[in-house]
Parts: sequence; structure tokens; C-alpha cells
Amino acid sequence: MTYPTNTHYSEFLTRDNAVLAMIDHQAGLMVGVGDEHPTILKNNIQGLCNTAKTAGIPSIITSSLDDGPNGPVIPEITDILGDNIIKREGEINAWDSEEFKAAIVATGRKKIIMAGIVTDVCLLFPALSAVAEGFDVYAVIDASGTWNKTVQEVTTQRLTQAGVKVTTWASVLAEIMNDWRSENAEELGYVLANHSTKYGYVMNSHFANK
Repeated sequence: MTYPTNTHYSEFLTRDNAVLAMIDHQAGLMVGVGDEHPTILKNNIQGLCNTAKTAGIPSIITSSLDDGPNGPVIPEITDILGDNIIKREGEINAWDSEEFKAAIVATGRKKIIMAGIVTDVCLLFPALSAVAEGFDVYAVIDASGTWNKTVQEVTTQRLTQAGVKVTTWASVLAEIMNDWRSENAEELGYVLANHSTKYGYVMNSHFANK
């Protein structure tokens, strides 16, 4: 029996091979999100950002027409990752922004952890473009949002058809941590506990027995 040698779908995220891209999480766009409760979505976004910060993963934030109705990037992101934002002048697809794409390329990392508002535009378009150019994109659906569940489901199907890896923020964290004995494992564990109420009980049990 022969086994496939293509590891594209089995190679894991690490703190050394990934970059985080937060795309258009802007106040005006957040208002239209209907596929997730706003409080849960905010919590998921914070969990993803804190995961990247704790693991030392480089992060890139971009916004579109923030002087107009889209509004500024939400503070739940900038309070964690800082306010160095690539402000696009008109490109709907962030990958069409030379500054945004150059920032990704400059990290030297081929795995992009990507989230955006709205999922079917701000996340979908750059994810498709990045995959077409050989990048390995992880679309974090629960740290993204769109108009309703139907739009989310249709977009998820199109992402997977293109080879994008659809995932969640907690799965990203666990994949990066890899081992409870790894560097920053305890800090990452507390990120998970702080943004996942149910898992907080697991963390309390784990550290109580150390």
C-alpha cells in the first residue's frame, strides 16, 4: 500500500511558521453581523488575538475605508495587538493591497491565520487569492462574522473547495501549543480558560494538580 506524500493538509501550525491577519474588524461592519451573538464573537476575536500575542506570532491588521461607514478597527483588537493598521484606500480584496500583501510576505511565513468581517467578502476574497499564490490559509470562522448562518455556510463551502483550512480560534491555539510542556503552554492555557468559560474548569483542574 502506498500513502500520499503531500502534507498540505496534515502539517500543523507552529509559533514559527504562521502569521495572523485580522481583516476589516471595523465598528460599522460589526453592526451587520447576524451569524453569531456579538458578545461571543467579541470573545472569540479577543481569544484569537491573545493567542497570537502570547505565542509571539506576528500580526497584521488592515481596514477598509475607516473614515467612512465601515468605521475604525474595534478596540478589542487594537488593545491587544496595537494600532499599527494598514488602511486600504479602496481595495475590497485586502490581497490587492500591495502594502498588506508585502507585510505578509515580509514575515517569511507561508501559513496565514486569517479572520475577517464580513466572512463572505473580507475573509473569503484574500483567502482565495493567497491560496492561489501558494500560501496555506487557515480561515478562523468563529472569529469572523457575516449577515446570517446561510451566508456563513455557503462561504465555508467555497473556502474548503479552494483548499482553505476552515478552523476555530481554540483549535488554532491548541495546534500552536501542541504540548502542555511546551514553551508558553501555561500562558496559552490561561488564554483558553479566559475566553472559553467551560474550559476554565479544565485549566483549574490541570494547574491544581501540578
